[in-house]
Amino acid sequence: MDSIKQAVELARAAETIHRPTALGGSPLAAEGPSQRSGESPFKEVRLSADHLEANRIVAYGTSGQNGRYYDMLRTQVLQEMDKKSWQFLAVTSPTAGCGKTVTACNLALSISRLPERSVLLVDLDLRRPAVGNYLGIGGGNGGVLNVLEGRAPLSLAVLQASIGPNSMLVLPGSVSSNSSEWMASQTMGALLQTIKRDFRSRIVIFDLPPMLLGDDVISILPRIDAALLVAGIGSTTVSDIKECQRHLQRTPVIRVVVNKSTETAGSYYGYY
Repeated sequence: MDSIKQAVELARAAETIHRPTALGGSPLAAEGPSQRSGESPFKEVRLSADHLEANRIVAYGTSGQNGRYYDMLRTQVLQEMDKKSWQFLAVTSPTAGCGKTVTACNLALSISRLPERSVLLVDLDLRRPAVGNYLGIGGGNGGVLNVLEGRAPLSLAVLQASIGPNSMLVLPGSVSSNSSEWMASQTMGALLQTIKRDFRSRIVIFDLPPMLLGDDVISILPRIDAALLVAGIGSTTVSDIKECQRHLQRTPVIRVVVNKSTETAGSYYGYY
C-alpha cells in the first residue's frame, strides 16, 4: 500500500473518530444529567456477580470486605485527580501478571457506586486485552480497534455495564499486531480528544499494557494526566520499579499499588 493510500485511510479514520454517532445515527452529544440518570444512548449489558467474584472483581457492592480496599484507593485517587482537575488515569504495571486489569476494573466499579460520580473504563491493552473477559461482556462491537480503524463509531463500541443500581461505561479492547504503532498514532490522539470532549463529566480509566514489555505505554503517557502503577509481590523486582520510575519522570504517579500480598487486613486495621 503506497503512502498516499495510507494517508487517505488515516484521514478517514480520524474523521470517523472526530464525528462519533449515537445509535440512531445522530452526532453523539456530550453527556448530560438525563443520560447519566438512565437515558443512555449506549447498549446496556448486565454484569453477573458470580462471574465478577470468580475473576476477583469485588468492588461492585458495599458488603464485601475486599472491596473496601478499592474504596480506599478510590478516595485517594479521586482526591488527587480533583485537586489537579485531571480526567485521564492510566493503570499499568512493570510486567505481566501483576493484577493491573483487576485493579482497573475494581477501581472503576468502586467509582461507579458514588452517586455523583461516573466513569468510563477503556481497555487500551492492544497486546492482551482482558477487561471484557474479567467483566464478562466480551469485546462489544469490535472494541476499540474497530473505532481506531474507522469500522465502527465510538457510540457503538462503548457499552453501559450495569450491576444492581449502578453502572459504568466500558470501551472493550481488541488484539492488534500493531499495538505500538496505534499508541503513537495521530488517530489514537484523535480518539483521546473525542473521549475527553464527549465524556468530560466522567473519570476515564485506561487499562494499558505492562510498561516494560514494549513502548506502548511510553508512547501514550504524554496524552494521559496521571498514572497508577500496580506491582505484584513475587513478580515485580526492585529493578523493575526503578526502570518504570525512569519512564514516569514526566507523568504524575498518583499511587503505587502493591498487589498479591499475603498479609491479612487484620494485621493493619483492627476494625476490618
